Parts: sequence; structure tokens; C-alpha cells
Amino acid sequence: MFKLSKLVVISAIAAVSLSYTAPVKADDQLAISICEYIAADDKNRLRSKLKSSRVKIRNIYDSIQCNGNNLLRHAVASNAVDAGEYIVKNLSKSSLSDGADIAWAEGNHAGSALIPVIKDRAGL
Repeated sequence: MFKLSKLVVISAIAAVSLSYTAPVKADDQLAISICEYIAADDKNRLRSKLKSSRVKIRNIYDSIQCNGNNLLRHAVASNAVDAGEYIVKNLSKSSLSDGADIAWAEGNHAGSALIPVIKDRAGL
């Protein structure tokens, strides 16, 4: 009897420990989704995800990194023109006016179609 209850307890602990997965924070999942939609150049799903999460690009632009890059640089690196244009249009001009993203894009992805869009929005 004692061996049977001990076996049941050990089996239950083993089952629970094997089936447990660490919870993903909602913010992390949102960031992952945004990065995936940008990489896939899926502007519609990006827009929909932001809208359903009640988040604006300009509010999260500085806090989300995709492969070590900000959202706009990730779009340039992924050659995601539609998603990149959407990001540029929803950022404030002042966030683009320092020219850092333009210089990075010209240095690393000189043929990107997003460079003129960024320059136009920034007024450079």
C-alpha cells in the first residue's frame, strides 16, 4: 500500500514537471509577432496585430528589437518594403530626423527601396 501511494506521487510529480512550460509574457509574444510580420513583409497582419493590442508603432519603436535592430532597420534588412513604409509613416518625423537609420541603411543595405521613403519622411 505504501509503495503504491509513493509510486502514484512520484508519477504525478514526473508528469507535471514534464508537461510544464514556462509562460510567455504578453509583451514578448507581441514583440515576436511584430518581428515575424515585418520579416514576412505582411503589412496587413502587422497593422491588425498592433490594432488588436491597442499599441502604436511610435510608442513601442524604441523598446522592441528584432535580431538586434530596431523595427525600421529590421524592415530594411528583411527587404520588407510594405511593412517598412507602414513603420515610417507611423513614426514621428523627429524620431527619423537624426539620420541614424538612414546612415545605417546606406552603409549596410545601399540598394534598399526604403531609403528614399525614410529620407522623404525625415525631410532630409
